[in-house]
Amino acid sequence: MTDASAIAAYWNAAASAFDEEPDHGLREAGTRAAWDRLLRRWAPPPPADVLDLGCGTGSLAALLAGAGHRVTGVDLAPAMVEAARAKLDAAGLPGRFLLGDAAAPPVGRERFDMVVVRHLMWTLPDPRAALRDWAGRIRPGGTLLLVEGRWRQSADAAPYVDGAAALPWTGGVLPDALRAAVAPLASEITLEDLTGDLGLWGREVDDVRYALVARMR
Repeated sequence: MTDASAIAAYWNAAASAFDEEPDHGLREAGTRAAWDRLLRRWAPPPPADVLDLGCGTGSLAALLAGAGHRVTGVDLAPAMVEAARAKLDAAGLPGRFLLGDAAAPPVGRERFDMVVVRHLMWTLPDPRAALRDWAGRIRPGGTLLLVEGRWRQSADAAPYVDGAAALPWTGGVLPDALRAAVAPLASEITLEDLTGDLGLWGREVDDVRYALVARMR
């Protein structure tokens, strides 16, 4: 079993360099525009209430806020939360960022029009329980957007914290497995292959990357 304090410490240490990855920091105009197009296509009309789970340094939250949505971000690592707040403040964008477990976000009884989760499922001890939790936080007819993949380098990588190798979806999850997990919760599911969209990643990739968009019951 992974330890939450060890996970938070890992991502705290990673926060200062996190945005150096093209698809994390979205510093290049083309990469930022590619993610902006993706989010605008799948999001409800603004203004919508959007929950960004595992928000990291807030790059997607900034795009969503810039599109006119009311954004709440949640991350387990204090340094990530601080970076996200600073990023939106610097851009003059509104946003709320909370410290907490993305698998059980600390938002009380609030409900949202959209929940966005990018590259998080591989870190979760019980991803199916997290999906059920997230579904319960989405208003009927709302959207769950999961940007996921199965990463080639994960086959040889050492576990990022003790116990991570035993996580159900360590290294990522393939589209059919994620669809099967989401299907009981959704009225409609769309899968979109993102592997060949170089604009999203800022470089060529040779693993599996995709978006799952679910309309909730």
